[in-house]
Amino acid sequence: MIGRLNHVAIAVESVEKASAVYREALGAKVSAPETVVEHGVTVVFVELPNTKIELLEPYGENSPIAGFVAKNPSGGIHHVCYEVDDILAARDRLKASGARVLGDGEPKIGAHGKPVLFLHPKDFCGALVELEQA
Repeated sequence: MIGRLNHVAIAVESVEKASAVYREALGAKVSAPETVVEHGVTVVFVELPNTKIELLEPYGENSPIAGFVAKNPSGGIHHVCYEVDDILAARDRLKASGARVLGDGEPKIGAHGKPVLFLHPKDFCGALVELEQA
């Protein structure tokens, strides 16, 4: 059901500072920051030959990652994102197997402009999983 790894997300206090680390220390190509108000984050993508790293900074008072960053001020891996061919079919199959879809269960448009869903980490070996329509 899952396709390729789309990205690994790292929550950080500042995407500006984190971008500089990836750009200067690792020589990576880093996108410009983009604020995704609906998801309460500012994102930057680090382009790699085979996938991406998504750097996430909390945006707004109700950011869903603010608590994570408060507990991990130096940053940390927040989630992994896998592509799926049909996000609604994937959601329905997962729910039928007992997996919990976070939020209202309806896909939202993510930072790539494609529908995404998040799956409860307790159902996936302790990792928060994002599914993105391929």
